[in-house]
Amino acid sequence: MKLTVNGESHEVAAPTLGALLAELDYEGSWLATALNGEVVPARERDDCALAEGDRVEILSPMKGG
Repeated sequence: MKLTVNGESHEVAAPTLGALLAELDYEGSWLATALNGEVVPARERDDCALAEGDRVEILSPMKGG
């Protein structure tokens, strides 16, 4: 299915947000995720179903100042 991830179009097979993170090689519980503008807690990612055209944001903290 076609999704927009961090502003870029992606063709993916992942049925859930948790599977999408694995498919795109994102790892770590410190990631923040949002689906169509709504925050998705880490504990809910494996049950969060994706649909054609969804917008996903994946954020990770960065060091610096």
